[in-house]
Amino acid sequence: MGRTTEGWGSGLLGVIIFSGSLPATRVAVGGFSPLFLTSARAVIAAALGLLLLWGLRQRRPARADLVPLGIVALGVVIGFPLLTALALRHVSAAHAVVFVGLLPLATALFGTLRGGERPRPAFWLFSAVGAATVAGFALGQGGTASPVGDALMVAAILLCGLGYAEGAVLSRRLGGWQVISWALVLAAPAMAALALATLPAHLGAVGAPAWVGLAYVSVFSMLVGFVFWYRGLALGGIAGVGQLQLLQPFFGLALAALILGEPVAWTMLAATGLVVLCVAGAKRFA
Repeated sequence: MGRTTEGWGSGLLGVIIFSGSLPATRVAVGGFSPLFLTSARAVIAAALGLLLLWGLRQRRPARADLVPLGIVALGVVIGFPLLTALALRHVSAAHAVVFVGLLPLATALFGTLRGGERPRPAFWLFSAVGAATVAGFALGQGGTASPVGDALMVAAILLCGLGYAEGAVLSRRLGGWQVISWALVLAAPAMAALALATLPAHLGAVGAPAWVGLAYVSVFSMLVGFVFWYRGLALGGIAGVGQLQLLQPFFGLALAALILGEPVAWTMLAATGLVVLCVAGAKRFA
């Protein structure tokens, strides 16, 4: 298996894991404040990452890697989780998907700026059509809109795209799981202080769904998914593999249909087919 194919496969696994992030966050903010949720998920994931780093005896990153790791922490450990948690208090998860459709474009843009990649013009066409398809499908599903929530989601997408691209560049030297683990450890002191400051007064009153949501975003969204995602971006290319995020909303809906027995509309099948073609085209010209 070639490095590019292996990268796309790894990236696809990351996207499947990430597909549950927005619904899990939506459930978790029903019992926790956005600040506590953001900090607690980072602390839990940092503890797991530190165990991995210590158990596998990984060397500390060089001093020159600290600033890029700080950017990764700002983008994907703090910025995206916090801003989406705040946004989901104003908009529905279905409406937030409109903006998630823009994430591949943001990742590709920062991949050209930070990763030195130069996709061909046809790539940008396929990427734009794919983003428009996801946004159009999400808008067709309804959902609440809010100027505040929309602004928070735009900021979250920009920070996340930057964190993805920066982490992918670092992963070429440090390895995918090492990058997210060190970024989590770097952010851990501040996140631990914030978690203690925003700790709910009555943890016993928090319902089980909120705890399940916190567990998912801590273990899978914040750590396990990034192990596959950063490895995929590093091997397959930031701009190209980043287009797999276009499939994330449809994976989430497919999981809901499989687990909850929700019906699958023909519009979902049509939109998924078009997005798959766009991802294939983007892969060809990335």
